[in-house]
Amino acid sequence: MSKINDIYSSLCVFSVTRGILKAPIFKSFFEYCEEENKKEKIKKYGAFVAEIYKNGGNISKCVQNALFENENVYVKSVAWGQEINKNIENALNFELSVLNDFASLSANSFAIDMGIGTKIPEFDSDKADISKLYKQRLASIEKYGYGIFASNCMFASTDSGEIVPIESADETAIDTFIGYQEERQKVLDNTIAFLENRPAANILLYGDAGTGKSSTVKAVANHLFENGIRLIEVRKNQLLLLPKIMAQISKNPLKFIIFIDDLSFNKNDDNFSMLKATLEGSASAKAKNAVIYATSNRRHIVKETFGDREGDDVHRNDTVQETLSLSERFGLTILFAKPSKPLYLEIVKELAKRNNVKMDEAELQIKAEAFALSRGYRSARCAEQFIDSLM
Repeated sequence: MSKINDIYSSLCVFSVTRGILKAPIFKSFFEYCEEENKKEKIKKYGAFVAEIYKNGGNISKCVQNALFENENVYVKSVAWGQEINKNIENALNFELSVLNDFASLSANSFAIDMGIGTKIPEFDSDKADISKLYKQRLASIEKYGYGIFASNCMFASTDSGEIVPIESADETAIDTFIGYQEERQKVLDNTIAFLENRPAANILLYGDAGTGKSSTVKAVANHLFENGIRLIEVRKNQLLLLPKIMAQISKNPLKFIIFIDDLSFNKNDDNFSMLKATLEGSASAKAKNAVIYATSNRRHIVKETFGDREGDDVHRNDTVQETLSLSERFGLTILFAKPSKPLYLEIVKELAKRNNVKMDEAELQIKAEAFALSRGYRSARCAEQFIDSLM
Protein backbone atom coordinates (compact mmCIF):
# COMPACT_ATOMS: atom_id res chain seq x y z
CA MET A 1 0.00 0.00 0.00
CA SER A 2 1.37 3.46 -0.94
CA LYS A 3 1.90 6.20 1.62
CA ILE A 4 -1.08 8.13 0.27
CA ASN A 5 -3.42 5.14 0.46
CA ASP A 6 -2.17 4.43 3.96
CA ILE A 7 -3.00 8.00 5.04
CA TYR A 8 -6.41 7.74 3.32
CA SER A 9 -7.27 4.55 5.21
CA SER A 10 -6.23 6.12 8.51
CA LEU A 11 -8.29 9.26 7.87
CA CYS A 12 -11.36 7.09 7.26
CA VAL A 13 -11.35 5.88 10.86
CA PHE A 14 -11.00 9.32 12.46
CA SER A 15 -13.38 9.74 15.39
CA VAL A 16 -12.28 12.52 17.76
CA THR A 17 -11.43 15.09 15.06
CA ARG A 18 -13.69 13.57 12.40
CA GLY A 19 -15.25 16.95 11.68
CA ILE A 20 -11.94 18.06 10.15
CA LEU A 21 -12.67 15.82 7.15
CA LYS A 22 -15.35 18.33 6.08
CA ALA A 23 -12.64 20.89 5.33
CA PRO A 24 -12.23 21.43 1.55
CA ILE A 25 -8.63 20.16 1.48
CA PHE A 26 -9.64 16.81 2.98
CA LYS A 27 -12.72 16.52 0.77
CA SER A 28 -10.50 17.02 -2.29
CA PHE A 29 -8.00 14.48 -0.98
CA PHE A 30 -10.75 11.88 -0.52
CA GLU A 31 -12.05 12.51 -4.04
CA TYR A 32 -8.52 12.01 -5.37
CA CYS A 33 -7.99 8.75 -3.45
CA GLU A 34 -11.37 7.32 -4.44
CA GLU A 35 -10.94 8.02 -8.16
CA GLU A 36 -9.86 4.94 -10.12
CA ASN A 37 -9.61 6.40 -13.62
CA LYS A 38 -6.04 7.66 -14.11
CA LYS A 39 -6.97 10.69 -16.24
CA GLU A 40 -9.67 11.73 -13.81
CA LYS A 41 -7.30 11.14 -10.91
CA ILE A 42 -4.87 13.70 -12.35
CA LYS A 43 -7.76 16.19 -12.52
CA LYS A 44 -8.62 15.45 -8.91
CA TYR A 45 -5.02 16.15 -7.96
CA GLY A 46 -5.28 19.57 -9.64
CA ALA A 47 -8.41 20.33 -7.59
CA PHE A 48 -6.61 19.22 -4.41
CA VAL A 49 -3.67 21.56 -5.08
CA ALA A 50 -6.10 24.37 -5.91
CA GLU A 51 -7.49 24.11 -2.36
CA ILE A 52 -3.97 24.41 -0.95
CA TYR A 53 -3.28 27.44 -3.15
CA LYS A 54 -6.48 29.13 -1.91
CA ASN A 55 -5.00 29.09 1.57
CA GLY A 56 -1.49 30.31 0.77
CA GLY A 57 0.10 27.29 -0.94
CA ASN A 58 1.35 25.45 2.15
CA ILE A 59 -0.29 22.12 2.99
CA SER A 60 1.03 22.14 6.57
CA LYS A 61 -0.61 25.51 7.28
CA CYS A 62 -3.89 24.23 5.78
CA VAL A 63 -3.85 21.24 8.12
CA GLN A 64 -3.00 23.37 11.16
CA ASN A 65 -5.81 25.85 10.47
CA ALA A 66 -8.36 23.08 9.95
CA LEU A 67 -7.26 21.32 13.14
CA PHE A 68 -7.21 24.45 15.29
CA GLU A 69 -10.75 25.33 14.16
CA ASN A 70 -12.04 21.80 14.79
CA GLU A 71 -14.60 21.63 17.59
CA ASN A 72 -14.42 18.18 19.14
CA VAL A 73 -15.07 16.25 22.35
CA TYR A 74 -11.42 16.40 23.42
CA VAL A 75 -10.95 20.15 23.12
CA LYS A 76 -14.29 20.78 24.87
CA SER A 77 -13.26 18.53 27.74
CA VAL A 78 -10.02 20.48 28.12
CA ALA A 79 -11.88 23.80 27.96
CA TRP A 80 -14.44 22.72 30.57
CA GLY A 81 -11.89 21.06 32.86
CA GLN A 82 -13.44 17.60 32.49
CA GLU A 83 -11.64 14.28 32.89
CA ILE A 84 -10.80 12.71 29.52
CA ASN A 85 -11.40 9.04 28.77
CA LYS A 86 -8.15 7.17 28.03
CA ASN A 87 -9.56 5.75 24.77
CA ILE A 88 -10.32 9.28 23.55
CA GLU A 89 -6.79 10.36 24.48
CA ASN A 90 -5.27 7.46 22.54
CA ALA A 91 -7.52 8.09 19.53
CA LEU A 92 -6.53 11.75 19.45
CA ASN A 93 -2.81 10.91 19.56
CA PHE A 94 -3.26 8.52 16.63
CA GLU A 95 -5.14 11.12 14.61
CA LEU A 96 -2.55 13.79 15.28
CA SER A 97 0.20 11.47 14.00
CA VAL A 98 -1.82 10.84 10.81
CA LEU A 99 -2.34 14.57 10.32
CA ASN A 100 1.38 15.07 10.74
CA ASP A 101 2.00 12.58 7.91
CA PHE A 102 -0.66 14.26 5.78
CA ALA A 103 0.91 17.69 6.37
CA SER A 104 4.31 16.43 5.17
CA LEU A 105 3.04 15.16 1.80
CA SER A 106 4.69 16.62 -1.31
CA ALA A 107 3.89 16.78 -5.01
CA ASN A 108 6.38 13.98 -5.50
CA SER A 109 4.30 11.76 -3.18
CA PHE A 110 1.36 12.15 -5.56
CA ALA A 111 3.47 11.70 -8.70
CA ILE A 112 4.66 8.35 -7.36
CA ASP A 113 1.12 7.39 -6.39
CA MET A 114 -0.19 8.20 -9.88
CA GLY A 115 2.80 6.56 -11.56
CA ILE A 116 3.53 9.53 -13.81
CA GLY A 117 6.76 11.26 -14.67
CA THR A 118 5.30 14.49 -16.05
CA LYS A 119 5.66 17.72 -14.09
CA ILE A 120 2.71 18.42 -11.82
CA PRO A 121 1.81 21.48 -9.71
CA GLU A 122 3.85 21.66 -6.52
CA PHE A 123 3.07 23.04 -3.08
CA ASP A 124 4.99 23.81 0.09
CA SER A 125 5.04 21.74 3.26
CA ASP A 126 6.74 22.27 6.61
CA LYS A 127 8.24 19.72 8.93
CA ALA A 128 6.01 21.05 11.70
CA ASP A 129 5.12 18.83 14.64
CA ILE A 130 1.32 19.02 14.41
CA SER A 131 0.83 17.12 17.65
CA LYS A 132 3.14 19.42 19.62
CA LEU A 133 1.54 22.57 18.20
CA TYR A 134 -1.95 21.31 19.02
CA LYS A 135 -1.05 20.41 22.61
CA GLN A 136 0.55 23.84 23.05
CA ARG A 137 -2.68 25.51 21.98
CA LEU A 138 -4.69 23.32 24.33
CA ALA A 139 -2.42 24.38 27.19
CA SER A 140 -3.42 28.02 26.52
CA ILE A 141 -6.96 27.41 25.33
CA GLU A 142 -8.24 30.49 27.17
CA LYS A 143 -6.25 32.55 24.64
CA TYR A 144 -6.82 30.53 21.47
CA GLY A 145 -10.26 28.99 21.87
CA TYR A 146 -11.55 26.40 19.44
CA GLY A 147 -13.99 26.01 16.56
CA ILE A 148 -14.82 29.16 14.60
CA PHE A 149 -13.35 31.28 17.40
CA ALA A 150 -9.83 29.91 16.92
CA SER A 151 -8.85 32.05 13.95
CA ASN A 152 -11.46 34.84 13.77
CA CYS A 153 -11.75 37.93 15.95
CA MET A 154 -15.13 39.37 14.99
CA PHE A 155 -18.50 37.71 14.60
CA ALA A 156 -22.11 38.61 13.95
CA SER A 157 -25.41 37.09 14.91
CA THR A 158 -27.85 35.91 12.27
CA ASP A 159 -31.56 36.53 12.75
CA SER A 160 -31.86 32.97 14.06
CA GLY A 161 -29.16 33.53 16.70
CA GLU A 162 -26.37 31.64 14.95
CA ILE A 163 -22.90 33.11 15.51
CA VAL A 164 -20.93 33.47 12.26
CA PRO A 165 -17.53 35.03 11.44
CA ILE A 166 -17.59 38.47 9.82
CA GLU A 167 -15.97 38.39 6.41
CA SER A 168 -13.57 41.28 5.79
CA ALA A 169 -13.77 42.28 9.46
CA ASP A 170 -12.53 45.72 10.54
CA GLU A 171 -8.77 45.47 11.13
CA THR A 172 -8.39 48.87 12.79
CA ALA A 173 -5.31 48.97 15.02
CA ILE A 174 -5.38 50.78 18.34
CA ASP A 175 -2.20 52.75 17.61
CA THR A 176 -3.62 54.37 14.47
CA PHE A 177 -6.00 56.73 16.29
CA ILE A 178 -5.32 60.40 16.84
CA GLY A 179 -6.81 62.06 19.90
CA TYR A 180 -9.28 60.62 22.41
CA GLN A 181 -6.44 58.76 24.16
CA GLU A 182 -8.05 59.03 27.59
CA GLU A 183 -11.40 57.72 26.37
CA ARG A 184 -9.78 54.86 24.48
CA GLN A 185 -7.58 53.92 27.45
CA LYS A 186 -10.66 53.49 29.64
CA VAL A 187 -12.08 50.93 27.22
CA LEU A 188 -8.73 49.15 26.97
CA ASP A 189 -8.17 49.06 30.73
CA ASN A 190 -11.67 47.70 31.36
CA THR A 191 -11.19 44.97 28.76
CA ILE A 192 -7.83 43.95 30.20
CA ALA A 193 -9.43 43.71 33.65
CA PHE A 194 -12.11 41.50 32.10
CA LEU A 195 -9.44 39.23 30.62
CA GLU A 196 -7.69 38.98 33.96
CA ASN A 197 -10.93 37.99 35.72
CA ARG A 198 -10.99 41.24 37.67
CA PRO A 199 -14.22 43.26 38.03
CA ALA A 200 -15.12 44.74 34.64
CA ALA A 201 -18.01 46.94 33.59
CA ASN A 202 -20.44 46.98 30.72
CA ILE A 203 -19.63 50.14 28.74
CA LEU A 204 -21.73 52.75 26.97
CA LEU A 205 -19.72 54.89 24.55
CA TYR A 206 -21.82 57.91 23.63
CA GLY A 207 -21.34 61.19 21.85
CA ASP A 208 -21.23 62.85 18.46
CA ALA A 209 -21.15 60.87 15.22
CA GLY A 210 -17.78 60.21 13.63
CA THR A 211 -15.76 60.50 16.85
CA GLY A 212 -14.50 56.91 16.78
CA LYS A 213 -16.77 55.12 19.25
CA SER A 214 -17.32 51.98 17.16
CA SER A 215 -13.77 51.98 15.85
CA THR A 216 -12.46 52.11 19.42
CA VAL A 217 -14.34 48.95 20.43
CA LYS A 218 -13.19 47.08 17.34
CA ALA A 219 -9.59 48.27 17.72
CA VAL A 220 -9.51 47.06 21.34
CA ALA A 221 -10.86 43.66 20.23
CA ASN A 222 -8.17 43.41 17.54
CA HIS A 223 -5.47 44.49 19.99
CA LEU A 224 -6.42 41.81 22.52
CA PHE A 225 -7.25 39.01 20.08
CA GLU A 226 -4.19 36.96 21.03
CA ASN A 227 -5.05 37.41 24.70
CA GLY A 228 -8.42 35.72 24.22
CA ILE A 229 -10.91 38.46 23.33
CA ARG A 230 -13.59 37.95 20.66
CA LEU A 231 -16.28 40.40 19.53
CA ILE A 232 -19.84 39.45 18.59
CA GLU A 233 -21.87 42.22 16.95
CA VAL A 234 -25.58 42.13 17.69
CA ARG A 235 -28.06 44.47 16.00
CA LYS A 236 -30.67 46.23 18.12
CA ASN A 237 -33.48 44.15 16.58
CA GLN A 238 -31.65 40.96 17.61
CA LEU A 239 -31.47 41.70 21.33
CA LEU A 240 -34.26 39.22 22.08
CA LEU A 241 -31.75 36.57 20.92
CA LEU A 242 -29.27 37.47 23.67
CA PRO A 243 -30.13 34.45 25.86
CA LYS A 244 -29.51 32.11 22.91
CA ILE A 245 -26.24 33.85 22.02
CA MET A 246 -25.08 33.81 25.63
CA ALA A 247 -25.88 30.10 25.94
CA GLN A 248 -23.62 29.33 22.97
CA ILE A 249 -20.59 31.05 24.52
CA SER A 250 -21.17 30.50 28.24
CA LYS A 251 -18.85 27.47 28.48
CA ASN A 252 -16.25 28.80 26.08
CA PRO A 253 -12.85 29.56 27.68
CA LEU A 254 -12.55 32.81 25.69
CA LYS A 255 -13.88 36.21 26.75
CA PHE A 256 -16.51 37.93 24.59
CA ILE A 257 -17.53 41.52 23.91
CA ILE A 258 -21.19 41.67 22.88
CA PHE A 259 -21.15 44.79 20.72
CA ILE A 260 -24.30 46.82 20.00
CA ASP A 261 -23.70 49.74 17.66
CA ASP A 262 -25.80 52.90 17.39
CA LEU A 263 -28.16 51.97 20.20
CA SER A 264 -31.47 53.75 20.82
CA PHE A 265 -34.97 52.66 21.80
CA ASN A 266 -38.52 53.80 21.67
CA LYS A 267 -40.16 53.51 25.09
CA ASN A 268 -42.35 50.52 24.08
CA ASP A 269 -39.55 48.55 22.42
CA ASP A 270 -39.52 44.91 23.58
CA ASN A 271 -35.75 44.81 23.10
CA PHE A 272 -35.45 47.40 25.87
CA SER A 273 -36.48 44.87 28.53
CA MET A 274 -34.10 42.21 27.25
CA LEU A 275 -31.09 44.53 27.30
CA LYS A 276 -32.09 45.77 30.76
CA ALA A 277 -32.25 42.18 32.05
CA THR A 278 -28.86 41.40 30.53
CA LEU A 279 -27.21 44.47 32.02
CA GLU A 280 -28.67 43.60 35.42
CA GLY A 281 -27.09 40.17 35.21
CA SER A 282 -30.19 38.05 34.73
CA ALA A 283 -29.18 34.38 34.88
CA SER A 284 -31.13 33.63 31.70
CA ALA A 285 -29.62 36.46 29.69
CA LYS A 286 -26.02 36.87 30.84
CA ALA A 287 -22.87 34.79 30.46
CA LYS A 288 -20.03 35.24 32.95
CA ASN A 289 -17.50 35.42 30.12
CA ALA A 290 -19.27 38.27 28.31
CA VAL A 291 -19.52 42.05 28.66
CA ILE A 292 -21.79 44.45 26.78
CA TYR A 293 -20.21 47.36 24.90
CA ALA A 294 -22.69 49.68 23.19
CA THR A 295 -22.41 52.93 21.28
CA SER A 296 -25.01 55.64 21.02
CA ASN A 297 -25.27 59.25 19.92
CA ARG A 298 -27.42 59.88 22.99
CA ARG A 299 -26.59 59.79 26.71
CA HIS A 300 -30.15 58.65 27.47
CA ILE A 301 -30.66 55.93 24.90
CA VAL A 302 -34.45 55.69 25.27
CA LYS A 303 -36.14 58.33 23.14
CA GLU A 304 -38.44 60.53 25.23
CA THR A 305 -40.98 63.18 24.27
CA PHE A 306 -42.53 65.97 26.33
CA GLY A 307 -45.74 63.99 26.13
CA ASP A 308 -44.06 61.22 28.08
CA ARG A 309 -43.59 63.66 30.96
CA GLU A 310 -47.15 65.02 30.80
CA GLY A 311 -49.09 61.82 30.11
CA ASP A 312 -51.97 60.43 32.12
CA ASP A 313 -49.94 57.64 33.73
CA VAL A 314 -50.64 57.81 37.47
CA HIS A 315 -47.03 56.97 38.20
CA ARG A 316 -45.57 58.92 35.30
CA ASN A 317 -42.48 59.92 37.30
CA ASP A 318 -41.63 56.24 37.72
CA THR A 319 -42.22 55.70 34.01
CA VAL A 320 -39.91 58.56 33.05
CA GLN A 321 -37.21 57.34 35.40
CA GLU A 322 -37.51 53.83 33.96
CA THR A 323 -36.87 55.06 30.43
CA LEU A 324 -34.00 57.32 31.47
CA SER A 325 -32.26 54.80 33.69
CA LEU A 326 -31.12 52.26 31.09
CA SER A 327 -27.85 54.09 30.50
CA GLU A 328 -27.23 54.04 34.26
CA ARG A 329 -27.14 50.25 34.13
CA PHE A 330 -23.89 50.43 32.21
CA GLY A 331 -21.11 50.37 34.79
CA LEU A 332 -19.00 52.75 32.72
CA THR A 333 -20.15 55.55 30.41
CA ILE A 334 -17.60 57.32 28.23
CA LEU A 335 -18.26 60.55 26.35
CA PHE A 336 -16.75 61.00 22.88
CA ALA A 337 -17.38 64.70 22.35
CA LYS A 338 -16.92 66.38 18.99
CA PRO A 339 -13.31 67.54 18.67
CA SER A 340 -12.28 71.11 19.30
CA LYS A 341 -10.87 73.01 16.36
CA PRO A 342 -7.23 72.42 17.48
CA LEU A 343 -7.82 68.67 17.87
CA TYR A 344 -9.61 68.49 14.52
CA LEU A 345 -6.69 70.22 12.79
CA GLU A 346 -4.22 67.96 14.62
CA ILE A 347 -6.06 64.93 13.25
CA VAL A 348 -6.01 66.41 9.75
CA LYS A 349 -2.28 67.14 9.99
CA GLU A 350 -1.40 63.63 11.12
CA LEU A 351 -3.62 61.98 8.49
CA ALA A 352 -2.04 64.15 5.79
CA LYS A 353 1.40 63.03 6.97
CA ARG A 354 0.43 59.34 6.97
CA ASN A 355 -1.01 59.61 3.47
CA ASN A 356 1.91 61.62 2.11
CA VAL A 357 -0.23 64.65 1.26
CA LYS A 358 2.10 67.49 0.29
CA MET A 359 0.56 70.88 1.12
CA ASP A 360 1.54 73.99 3.03
CA GLU A 361 0.31 73.56 6.62
CA ALA A 362 -1.55 76.89 6.69
CA GLU A 363 -3.33 76.09 3.42
CA LEU A 364 -4.13 72.60 4.70
CA GLN A 365 -5.76 74.03 7.83
CA ILE A 366 -7.81 76.57 5.90
CA LYS A 367 -9.13 73.94 3.50
CA ALA A 368 -9.78 71.47 6.31
CA GLU A 369 -11.81 74.01 8.26
CA ALA A 370 -13.78 74.99 5.15
CA PHE A 371 -14.48 71.30 4.52
CA ALA A 372 -15.80 70.87 8.07
CA LEU A 373 -17.96 74.00 7.86
CA SER A 374 -19.51 72.81 4.61
CA ARG A 375 -20.67 69.69 6.45
CA GLY A 376 -21.72 71.48 9.59
CA TYR A 377 -19.49 69.63 12.04
CA ARG A 378 -15.95 68.64 12.95
CA SER A 379 -15.07 65.02 13.66
CA ALA A 380 -12.34 62.44 13.10
CA ARG A 381 -14.48 60.99 10.31
CA CYS A 382 -14.80 64.43 8.72
CA ALA A 383 -10.99 64.81 8.85
CA GLU A 384 -10.56 61.43 7.17
CA GLN A 385 -13.07 62.34 4.46
CA PHE A 386 -11.23 65.61 3.85
CA ILE A 387 -7.91 63.82 3.36
CA ASP A 388 -9.61 61.33 1.05
CA SER A 389 -10.94 64.23 -1.04
CA LEU A 390 -7.42 65.62 -1.43
CA MET A 391 -6.12 62.26 -2.58
